[in-house]
Amino acid sequence: MQHRPAVFAAVLGLTRAGSAIGDFWVQSDFCARVKGASDDHPVTYVDPATEEKTTHGTADGRKACLTHCLTYTATQAIVAGAGARALGIRVHPAAAAAALAISFGTHYAADRRVPGKGLLEKMATKTGKGGFYKLADFGMNGAFHLDSAWHHGWETVAAVVATTKATTR
Repeated sequence: MQHRPAVFAAVLGLTRAGSAIGDFWVQSDFCARVKGASDDHPVTYVDPATEEKTTHGTADGRKACLTHCLTYTATQAIVAGAGARALGIRVHPAAAAAALAISFGTHYAADRRVPGKGLLEKMATKTGKGGFYKLADFGMNGAFHLDSAWHHGWETVAAVVATTKATTR
């Protein structure tokens, strides 16, 4: 296909938009707060409507992270699918499924941030970025920025996969 770089750029932009919508607008407050919970590091959630406090461990943390990743990936699929259709891009179904699987799996791996055990924290520590990961001052949050960079990198890989055999009409 002669226009693959343009198709790649469009699909990457669409998946990036879907990612931001899924992460910041679709993700529930509950999932955002509980997805890193474990039995060793429980999370107490205060319901903003009822002010009821509940404590959550590993099972709830995994469920919250899974729920978030499902809604995140579905949002990406909807945004990228609708955008690709509007732009006249035909993405091969198997390539789209593979790209969404990459996005889902890598998102879960990064967002299941159990203190001391999470993938990003371990990677940051091993690469000399542990101090930045823990930074939560001066209007910065290192874990958030490293998380975003991780997602952007994998979304790029997913966009390359998604545009395999893509065509334009």
